Amino acid sequence: MTEDRIEVKVYYEDTDCGGVVYYANYLRYFERARTEYLEQRGVSLKGLMELGVCFVVVDASAHYCQSGRYGDILMIETDITDRSGASITFSHQVMRKQTGELLVSGLVKLVSVSRQMKPVKLPESILQVLG
Repeated sequence: MTEDRIEVKVYYEDTDCGGVVYYANYLRYFERARTEYLEQRGVSLKGLMELGVCFVVVDASAHYCQSGRYGDILMIETDITDRSGASITFSHQVMRKQTGELLVSGLVKLVSVSRQMKPVKLPESILQVLG
């Protein structure tokens, strides 16, 4: 069974002068969670790049509910909400591990492209793994 969540410790470098997680860092956390989600299912981003397939973000949104703070342990849950032959949309939920509070929810849509930045269909083996 695969794990659909990762933990991220909030370091001082992740925060603003008030000790609150800087809003743009959640996009970085989403990226880490997506990478782990794919790799836990045997999808190697490096392997895809070697095949000439890369992902680009075409849409990203985040809804901020509560503030993450310096020293928090964040749990980031990831799932796929939509996919087609050349795109995948991921949902992310960021919670404070200590309390379970929802801090941020977000969606990120990726499109697979060639080295020439043209949309390409994902390999069938990957589509099967992602369901």
